[in-house]
Amino acid sequence: MQFTDAVTVAGTRRRDDGYLVADARIARTGVQVYLGSEVGKPDLARVSVYRPGAEVFHEDTLKSAAHRPVTNDHPPEQVNSSNWKQYAVGQTGDEIAGEGIFIRVPLMVSDEETIKAIESGKQELSAGYTCDLDFTPGQTPSGEAYDAIQKNIRINHVAIVQRGRAGSQVRIGDAAHWGAAPVLDHSPQKEPTMTLKTVTVDGIPIEVTDQGATVISTLQQRLADASAGKDKLIADHASVVAAKDTELAKKDAEIDALKGKVMDAAALDAAVKARGDLIAKAKAIVPTVATDGKSDAEIRHAVVAAKIGDAAIKDKPAAYIDARFDILAEDAAKGACTDPFRTVVQQGLTSTNDADASGKAYQAMTDGLTSAWQNPNGKAA
Repeated sequence: MQFTDAVTVAGTRRRDDGYLVADARIARTGVQVYLGSEVGKPDLARVSVYRPGAEVFHEDTLKSAAHRPVTNDHPPEQVNSSNWKQYAVGQTGDEIAGEGIFIRVPLMVSDEETIKAIESGKQELSAGYTCDLDFTPGQTPSGEAYDAIQKNIRINHVAIVQRGRAGSQVRIGDAAHWGAAPVLDHSPQKEPTMTLKTVTVDGIPIEVTDQGATVISTLQQRLADASAGKDKLIADHASVVAAKDTELAKKDAEIDALKGKVMDAAALDAAVKARGDLIAKAKAIVPTVATDGKSDAEIRHAVVAAKIGDAAIKDKPAAYIDARFDILAEDAAKGACTDPFRTVVQQGLTSTNDADASGKAYQAMTDGLTSAWQNPNGKAA
């Protein structure tokens, strides 16, 4: 991108041969304001451009200021070997030095018409140079905000221009001028009183104009809005991810549950056969036992209870019920059990009232003796 900087010719003098020599400050460090349209940002009213000392006083920048053509006004194109005779009226020297915030360049004007114009008041110098613009906003070490940084500054020529002619009307694309000039007003006027405001940026208080305070406030608000927007996007994304993770975990649990319920063909056949065998054994022991809707353990319990009574198996563990069921099933398979000892083991002991039986037998005998005389044969019945 092409730029121009305007400064005033200082310390001019004529040599014996009529040439005019002077020291020129052709570039400086710091922040300058350009119109947005001048620097490729037509959507912005103005753009603050920062030239750090590291770029202004870079060895390559200083070298580029030596032996540069001096022109009378800015040419409509860069000066090179093919058009040097057309535009050059002098040349810079090679004793390039830094002077405060400026690059100081000695120059000589060889054209008499241009020299007379300088002596008549045309005493402003404007350096024409190219540079790269890095649109990374930031702050200078002194706390001044900027929108872009100039890098790789290379001097092409130094132009002698009329005071006030460059002014605020110089723009990129203006055929009468070369490059972009800072927004300046050179018309003679009383310096206005400037009211400064103190603005705090990142905890650092700085004094700026009302316009500067407005710009800073706007930028700070944009930054805050952008940060809030970013945080919201992150939170929304995290919420969506969490919801998806929950949904996937639920699906995985459902799949695992279904897998646990599904039997393969062999396991299903075995389960059906075992259930059928159990019901067959139960019916063989107790034909009237109900099996529908009952678990295997409930069927065994019902069969054993039907055979030996609920009281006999009250509080008995499941293993006891299973063992009694297996014994009953085995007996049912072999037929009625004829082993009284095994019957006692299986069903328990039962008591009988032997005293009543003896009493009844004695009574029968006594009754027979008493009525014996009534027997016609004379024999006891």
